[in-house]
Amino acid sequence: MHDDGRYDDPRLTGAAGRPPGDPVSRETSYQEWAVNDPRDASPHPAGPTPRPDTSSTGAVRPVSSAPANVPPVRDPHDPSDGPVNAPTPRPLAARANAAVPARFEPQSPVSAVPHQTGAAAVETTTPPADTPPVAGYADEATADPYVSRETPTREEDDPPLAMEAMRAVQILNPSGEVSMPRPDRTRVMCVANQKGGVGKTTTTVNLAVALALHGNRVLVVDLDPQGNASTGLNVPHHTGVPDVYDCLIDSVPLAEVAQAVEGIPNLWCVPATIDLAGAEIELVSVVARESRLSRAIEAYPGHFDYVFIDCPPSLGLLTVNALVAAQEVLIPIQCEYYALEGLNQLINNINLVRQHLNPKLEVSTILLTMYDRRTRLADAVEQDVRNHFGDKVLQAVIPRNVRVSEAPSYGQSVMTYDPGSRGATSYFEAAQEIAERGVKEPVSRNA
Repeated sequence: MHDDGRYDDPRLTGAAGRPPGDPVSRETSYQEWAVNDPRDASPHPAGPTPRPDTSSTGAVRPVSSAPANVPPVRDPHDPSDGPVNAPTPRPLAARANAAVPARFEPQSPVSAVPHQTGAAAVETTTPPADTPPVAGYADEATADPYVSRETPTREEDDPPLAMEAMRAVQILNPSGEVSMPRPDRTRVMCVANQKGGVGKTTTTVNLAVALALHGNRVLVVDLDPQGNASTGLNVPHHTGVPDVYDCLIDSVPLAEVAQAVEGIPNLWCVPATIDLAGAEIELVSVVARESRLSRAIEAYPGHFDYVFIDCPPSLGLLTVNALVAAQEVLIPIQCEYYALEGLNQLINNINLVRQHLNPKLEVSTILLTMYDRRTRLADAVEQDVRNHFGDKVLQAVIPRNVRVSEAPSYGQSVMTYDPGSRGATSYFEAAQEIAERGVKEPVSRNA
């Protein structure tokens, strides 16, 4: 079969075993084509569409009849007439939806079927006057030859890789031009939850890095004997390194223990070693054991915009020291039932500390972590938390993201490990929301 506008049918040549029939063509139903022989100057009388008659020898017997609605063929030797068998001219508006203009050639004397090249079958019937033009096409006089139906518009979203690159530049802020609002006073925030594995350390590290990358001076105090916050910030915390234990037990100034985080400007960390595991017992006999950390932070000579205290998963003396030293409590809540079960006990302990030790303490921020949108349980937990705590719950929700879990193995936060990931974007939005709330809600200065 040749792709020249018609199909070769053995019925045209009288093949054995097939009765004589009509030629098969893709253009036989086109009404505006003339069916006359271009070499014949006189039109044929009106009649049915010519049908070639084949015989045993394969010859085609011409039929001298034409449809009644076919216009007469003009004289090919008359220059005043148009091309032979040319279609009736139509205005441009009628051809607005034609993708490719059709080219017409004279008919073949054998098949009596017009030959067409280019697009196979182009619909050229005149649409109604009230029919709107097809989207993506315009008038031929003003249409852009490079515009197609598949060409995206400027209003459409950029490709995923481009969007990820834009988010990475926004989070890393290499130029330093973009900055988050800085509070008028130091905000000391305690990240606490007695339930383990809810994202306390991950939240502390990523929020601190996000704020530091955008112009805030941040100090991270690792109060967990496991030292995971020190690992996430790539700060040495092996045995023999001065740590927060020395500040609590031996009253070492905090400035001598704090270490600058490599690669992150305006970020410092007070590491924790395994020695901190014995501080719970040693603090029992120390005078003013609940306020040891608070005095150490107040004695720091420099000024910080934010001080994040990463608490251990317990309600012992270390957590009490953090609650006394802080002014705000940030509670990360995993979107599961066990995280909600221990929340009441944590709130009760916070109320006891407020009544007896730190009247300025308040629960200011609730952050939902490990949110899995595929489960109904996550949505139910979110609704319960928002109904109970109201505006204290951040609008940003931290989803389950493998990049967040991979980052500590490289000694980085997810903000620097994969800044274009969903986890980094969510923590960046949470940090921005915390910074904006700090401007609206003044807190006491701690210098």
